[in-house]
Amino acid sequence: MSNTNNNILSIKQRFGIIGNSELLNRALEIALRVAPTDLSVLVTGESGVGKEFFPKIIHDNSARKHGKYVAVNCGAIPEGTIDSELFGHEKGAFTGAVDSRKGYFEEADGGTIFLDEVGELPLSTQVRLLRVLQTGEFIRVGSAKVQKTNVRVVAATNNNLQRAISEGKFREDLYYRLNTVPIAVPALRERPDDIYLLFRKFASDVAVQYRMPAIVLEPAAREMIEHYPWPGNIRQLKNVAEQISAIEQSREISAQILSTYLVEQRGATAPSVAGASSFDDMNTERELLYKVLFDMRNDINEMKMMLRQLQGYGVGVTPTMSPEPKHKELAGLLPQHPHNTPNNRHETEYDYAEEVIEEQQAVPATKADMQREQIMRALRRNGGSRRAAAAELFMSERTLYRRIKELGIEE
Repeated sequence: MSNTNNNILSIKQRFGIIGNSELLNRALEIALRVAPTDLSVLVTGESGVGKEFFPKIIHDNSARKHGKYVAVNCGAIPEGTIDSELFGHEKGAFTGAVDSRKGYFEEADGGTIFLDEVGELPLSTQVRLLRVLQTGEFIRVGSAKVQKTNVRVVAATNNNLQRAISEGKFREDLYYRLNTVPIAVPALRERPDDIYLLFRKFASDVAVQYRMPAIVLEPAAREMIEHYPWPGNIRQLKNVAEQISAIEQSREISAQILSTYLVEQRGATAPSVAGASSFDDMNTERELLYKVLFDMRNDINEMKMMLRQLQGYGVGVTPTMSPEPKHKELAGLLPQHPHNTPNNRHETEYDYAEEVIEEQQAVPATKADMQREQIMRALRRNGGSRRAAAAELFMSERTLYRRIKELGIEE
């Protein structure tokens, strides 16, 4: 038993998992026990609980750890191309197939493939997946040649697959193939003792990243977060910690302040998965807007440093100058300086600083423009990778894909 506890502690430290809940520890214990086998695993849990950690834990503790680990978000791939993405295609198989291409199952041969949001797969693709699980065989789109692959499949879903089966949306035989070993990841409301630990971690991360003092909860506020049902789970908790850190000038947060950031919950204290999912959609806009403010703050701080450096090149800028922002959204986010008054600034210095900052910090006119700009920034910073951009924006890849389409962003 002691050895098992040590292994779980080691896994938590390695993957940055915080919490001592018995339900969480049980899920981690199952993951460690099933890892050395090749059995299929189905990870279930509400959106935002951290299901994505478990396939990595299983892969890294298996005999396949030196093989490839391929993660696929099934819900983010359009239905018309999902078969090609998973199983590959031959040249000329469809319009735009100018060359042959390997699919994820071929790429992951000898390793592990993680199928996130597996409940979103269309029925035709489910048939192909069932064949791979049963025989290890697949056929590329546009080909008649049967190929073999040797992969370990770990799937995850926040859907009720039993309900999907009864509605004819998911194959029962595929469900039992995937669900050889089930791992249920607990919702945050089922881990009340872990909530404050997680909040402190997220607040500390924001403070370090943006060089600001960490927020501290007063006792009544701590009690409030521990009794709140958290329909968006860990993702929502992280979002709230970031919002408060960005907006509140006071670093001591009262229950009254905290309550303004929590969505009022009426009725059942255990919201459905659908309810949790709708919460994620509602919160996406706020997440993007606050990240815009974070980036603007960092950009302006960098501009201050650059303007100070320009002093040595003969530009009329004093080290004490700190231009006031034109945009009211930044008031309260930027530190005030005693020299920041019209009487204490040289007119040439002021005009130059305002001109440079205005050029570098043009704020989009509408909320949609701000969201579009933030998504485009994240995509540029991550080389066009939607998965990496989604992680940076604290949203699922599927939600990012939908936002890209809604906002008309050309990747």
